[in-house]
Amino acid sequence: MSGLFVRAGVSLLLLTLLSGVAQAADPASGKTVFQSTCSICHSVQSGQNKVGPSLFGVVGRKTGSVAGYTYSPPNIAANLTWDEATLERYLEAPRTIIPGTKMTYGGLKDPTKRADLIAYLATLK
Repeated sequence: MSGLFVRAGVSLLLLTLLSGVAQAADPASGKTVFQSTCSICHSVQSGQNKVGPSLFGVVGRKTGSVAGYTYSPPNIAANLTWDEATLERYLEAPRTIIPGTKMTYGGLKDPTKRADLIAYLATLK
């Protein structure tokens, strides 16, 4: 009988660990993160730049490429593509990915919020 309890305990432990890993990013939560954190400087409307460039279509776009926005030379020279992995690293600590960027934001430290924000940005097409 004790072997049954051990197997049940191990199964419960594995299920608990896997459920945390399997959570998908939530674009609706990411929109909330955007509105509370990013919308001060960025728009999600195409062609509408603010203090920062529009983030419409940002996923898949090259750094320094929004028409009508004046980027810092390091941002233009970075020649990165804003894919999910690059956005993940950049949003955590912008100045470590593009030293000299005009973006003064210190970074979004919460990995769940970053994933949700990236999922939201991916919907802006």
